[in-house]
Amino acid sequence: MPYLPTTAEELQGEPVDFVLVTGDAYVDHPSFGASIISRLLQSHGYSVAILAQPNWKTTDDFARFGRPKLGFLVTGGNIDSMVNHYTVALHKRKNDVYSPGGEFGKRPNRATIVYCNKIREVYKDIPIIIGGLEASLRRLAHYDYWDNVVRRSILLDAAADLLVYGMGERQIIEIAEALESGLAAEHITFIEGTVFKTRDISFLHEPVILPAFKQIKEPTSEGKKQFANSFLTQYHNTDFLTAQTLAEDYGGTYVVQNRPAKPLNTVELDRVYALPYERDFHPVYNKSGGVPAIEEVKFSITSNRGCFGSCNFCALSFHQGRYVQSRSIKGIVAEATNFTHDPMFKGHIHDVGGPTANFRQPPCDRWKEENPKPCKRKCLAPKPCPNLKYDHKEFLRLLRKLREIPKVKKVFVRSGIRYDYLLADKKDGDAFIQELCEHHVSGRLKVAPEHVSDKALSRMGKPTFDLYKQFAKKFEAANKKLGKTQHLVPYLMSSHPGCGLDDAIEMAEYLRDAGEKPEQVQDFYPTPGTLSTCMFYTGLDPSTGEKIFVPKGHRDKTTQRALIQYRLPANYEIVKSALLRAGRKDLIGHDPKALLRPKINKTQKSPAKFAKPSQNNSKRKK
Repeated sequence: MPYLPTTAEELQGEPVDFVLVTGDAYVDHPSFGASIISRLLQSHGYSVAILAQPNWKTTDDFARFGRPKLGFLVTGGNIDSMVNHYTVALHKRKNDVYSPGGEFGKRPNRATIVYCNKIREVYKDIPIIIGGLEASLRRLAHYDYWDNVVRRSILLDAAADLLVYGMGERQIIEIAEALESGLAAEHITFIEGTVFKTRDISFLHEPVILPAFKQIKEPTSEGKKQFANSFLTQYHNTDFLTAQTLAEDYGGTYVVQNRPAKPLNTVELDRVYALPYERDFHPVYNKSGGVPAIEEVKFSITSNRGCFGSCNFCALSFHQGRYVQSRSIKGIVAEATNFTHDPMFKGHIHDVGGPTANFRQPPCDRWKEENPKPCKRKCLAPKPCPNLKYDHKEFLRLLRKLREIPKVKKVFVRSGIRYDYLLADKKDGDAFIQELCEHHVSGRLKVAPEHVSDKALSRMGKPTFDLYKQFAKKFEAANKKLGKTQHLVPYLMSSHPGCGLDDAIEMAEYLRDAGEKPEQVQDFYPTPGTLSTCMFYTGLDPSTGEKIFVPKGHRDKTTQRALIQYRLPANYEIVKSALLRAGRKDLIGHDPKALLRPKINKTQKSPAKFAKPSQNNSKRKK
């Protein structure tokens, strides 16, 4: 089906129901939230025009289509605009894969807010609904790393009428029907998965009142304690079956979060991904070289949503929730079969997965109960919950069906694999590892242990490192049996809250023993909507109230990053200083276990070439 209109000429003078404004270039592919929402509205009979990456320095683009009949829909894009613009070190990035030709600077900082304010300049009373990741994770008061303050709900700063959080399909159709019926935007207060503002909360049924914004915005110990309590309450109200309505006081105005929307079932999810997407960027970008973000996802398949892994540094629990929804094998095979008719398809399906590839069902049977009790326990860490259900058979059936499609040469699984979940599946886990190595790895499999220190991992909400080592052995054994040489590529993170110098040195020692030489290091990035960001700002573990060390300063962060790449000559002095501060002089020398070799003074003679290295390693920590 043709792309949705992007110019006034394409509308031929007819007003549209909605104008959808996005910070991304227009890519009509189900990996882009704006495309899903617009195609879904179209399938329900609503007309939508796409305003992609408008010029925010004037109001001209925002008046391009005239006044829409029902309202404006605004999203910052597939990624938070501040993360899109800045590295964790707050350096400006050089490119933007969601823009034509990867050009940087096609969207403003805090795009959702800027776009909404420009719309208000043109249409004072038009309904504005905001959504997408940027809005979803900033729906209530949140710590903002870039300003280093607690900011209020984005709903207020954007001067929008309604905020959609989560994936948004159910909500957007209900909102469209309400607006079409003539209901004013300020009266749409009843839709699950939305946030609204009001001066009167007397009509709410037993809401949970969060600490007032004036309490949590203060950067005092008490203010941070209140912020941690508020965030923990929000975090425990993300499960659609048990969540309660939340209300946050802004002094005369309340921002109210309705309980999460019910997830789509399998039939509904199949229908969403079967909508008539062009599965490519708009032809207007051809002259710019296209949109780089499409390259990895064009022939990838989303098979599930939601994640019960609940890593503390990940916002998925806050955005999509813990309930895992999966598409049917039939629907996924139909999508993959369509790939084979595309002249650009070379026989490789780049990925089959989602937030976690090997999650294909809800974590336990409580999700089937009519009135389940709230569950605050993590499903996998530090140990798997005894109620956790395991099933890799269905995922294996899916992968086998995909391999059988004519013209499909290879099906890769590049989304995250939870190896702790895999190891806990005593029935089918080993068979899955064997088949994964035989058919679905392209030489390297990326996994995410994140750290080697169990103390650091506990703050991350990750399993113990021993499980990674168990998985590595099984992975190696499977490849040996197959006669293949394939490697694990571990994702590692530095400077996570609760990770101290001793933990970073422990990581360096593991890398030494394993012979690993990481090319890149990911510093912890404090983005809205995660428990780890709450720890970063408050210095508290919100789950326990315990004070923790947070590596914030330049020296701490640089040191932890350098220790992971201790072999680089440029990091020598940083690593040496860190080892001396930690009392680990034993790691500097000619011992085989040393991280650093002493630098030779030019006035001194070098040690004999074949001198036996010192065996004194008594000071090295076990």
